[in-house]
Amino acid sequence: MRIISGTHKSRLIHTPKNLPVRPTTDLAKEALFNILVNNFDLSEVSVLDLFAGTGGITYEFLSRGATGVTSIDLDLRCVNFIRQTAKDFGFEAVLCFRSDAFRFLKNCENQYDIIFCDPPYELEGIESIPLTVADRKLLKPDGWLILEHSDDYDFSTLPGFYQHRKYSKVNFSIFEAETDSEEAE
Repeated sequence: MRIISGTHKSRLIHTPKNLPVRPTTDLAKEALFNILVNNFDLSEVSVLDLFAGTGGITYEFLSRGATGVTSIDLDLRCVNFIRQTAKDFGFEAVLCFRSDAFRFLKNCENQYDIIFCDPPYELEGIESIPLTVADRKLLKPDGWLILEHSDDYDFSTLPGFYQHRKYSKVNFSIFEAETDSEEAE
């Protein structure tokens, strides 16, 4: 796994074999960030990385100058790996917490420009994530929720759905923050 662009471009991330993760592929990550750079100034975004795993998405945002990234994972080994790698790379704008992502969303009081969510594909309840993010107003105006998922899901009927992208077996459903006028309808 590597960082695609930014200050740490081409830097390899050597992940331990014992982490219970399925990292986003470099191909899918590069395609996703091509979309993001055309819609956001990544040097001005605050990011929430849920089910952060190895931290690959976290490091990519930090390498591209994100103002801050909050990384959440339930597995302590993943949290420790993200913290150590961020330290090794000199990334200071990262907060990393061990927490259940669903509980974190329900208790979160911050808003983010981008929320990236890469849950285990077979995890029950992932369809509730876009609804929780919208109900709790966790996205800043014009913010996006990006939900990575398998082919088994279709989120196109949910409120705030913006677009779907597929790269091999990786699917991204993108949701936009609801505006006050959309909420009133």
